[in-house]
Amino acid sequence: MRTSDLARLPILAMLWGGSFLLYRIVTPVLGTIVSTEARVAIAGIVLLALQMSVGPRFEWRRHATAMTAVGLFNSAVPFSLFGFATHTLPTAYLAIINATSPLFGAVIARVWLGGALNLTRSLGIATGVVGVIALVGLGPVATDPTTAIAIAACLVAAASYGFATNYTRQLAHPVPPTTMATGSQFAAALWVVPLLPLEPLHAMPSGAMVGATLILAIACTSLAYLLYFRLISDLGATRALTVTFLIPLFATAWAWLILDEVPTPRMGIGGALVLIATWLIVRTSRAAVPKAAFR
Repeated sequence: MRTSDLARLPILAMLWGGSFLLYRIVTPVLGTIVSTEARVAIAGIVLLALQMSVGPRFEWRRHATAMTAVGLFNSAVPFSLFGFATHTLPTAYLAIINATSPLFGAVIARVWLGGALNLTRSLGIATGVVGVIALVGLGPVATDPTTAIAIAACLVAAASYGFATNYTRQLAHPVPPTTMATGSQFAAALWVVPLLPLEPLHAMPSGAMVGATLILAIACTSLAYLLYFRLISDLGATRALTVTFLIPLFATAWAWLILDEVPTPRMGIGGALVLIATWLIVRTSRAAVPKAAFR
């Protein structure tokens, strides 16, 4: 692995870890739906500008179905569900549960695509389940129906990511990464628009809140996608997925520094088990790991 690749991994993890922190800041003011709509719409505009300036011709019609599906399962659904959970769960919880995405991807690959589910991957899935249970039972958040619903929302979001990875893997006509990223963000924005009347603004956003939203959309979505595409190109999907190990660390650090969310040793137990489980999944052969989607 080149030095430049080693540098991109922590930068990408820092950006995606920061997205959970920014959601914790933005959603109480803008609401879950408006926050998600702003994120995907602004990210789509930025990516389209880059696509038109340096990329090939944007083939909307040819890839419309794929971009629409990926926009739903890789952005609209998980962004909304994680945004909903930010009202209840600490930032570290969100990032740790997000790290179960490769586990869901492995299970879905086995059921849908007939992928191999060997002993190592089975052990990884079992460890991930235990890790989530430990996180719920040992963490600082009280276990009540509200918490359970929020955790379930995060798990559904992680499963949605897992579905999206397998969907992109089985496309008969693969879509260029930058085209998929741009089109899927616009598709996600269209998916979310009908939900806007269900949740009006909680309060008028301040200048700082607008700035946080722009950082979430431009840095944590548009820029992060570009870094991820480069990693996939240089390292392959399997090795690029190692960024999953770093995201909870950065998310926890951001939350500690900015929101005073102090991590606990008990929380570390659940997080460590989830990361070990993810490692067991990612370390398998490239053929066995679902192709990375556009997070």
